[in-house]
Amino acid sequence: MLPPMKRIGLYPGSFDPVTNGHVDVIRRAIRLFDELVVAVGRNSLKEPIFTVEERMAQLREVCAGLGPVRVTAFSGLLAEAVREQGAVAVVRGLRAVSDFEWEFQMALMNRELSASCETIFLMPSPEYSFVSSTIIKDIARLHGDISAFVPAPVGRALAERFARP
Repeated sequence: MLPPMKRIGLYPGSFDPVTNGHVDVIRRAIRLFDELVVAVGRNSLKEPIFTVEERMAQLREVCAGLGPVRVTAFSGLLAEAVREQGAVAVVRGLRAVSDFEWEFQMALMNRELSASCETIFLMPSPEYSFVSSTIIKDIARLHGDISAFVPAPVGRALAERFARP
């Protein structure tokens, strides 16, 4: 008899920077899969503040001890990354109704590109429903307190990145 197939979930994102909302989704997604692959996307259209390698290192640090999480990077089509990682589903976090329209279109397109590419939407805990990487970067640039919104290692990295001259 063959062993049961490992259920792998893929949580893609730019994670620039990693927020407590991301970590919240990771914690809850781990319970749904045998392994969760957190995949940092390489997007040439965006100008990130952290390199892919820095974001992967931050994710590895904040995910240490959470459970079966593997951090990787990908570029190109998400449907292709799903196939390469052997994932059974894509995990996406939805903060607000406004996120849903875009994510719904992406989920349908990914399924069109790969019939086996399912998407699971997870809502963040209420205390993270308004947290976005873009807002966090803006607050950090202006030297505001972001400690409630990002893991401590990410907060330190942001403080270094936006240190006053």
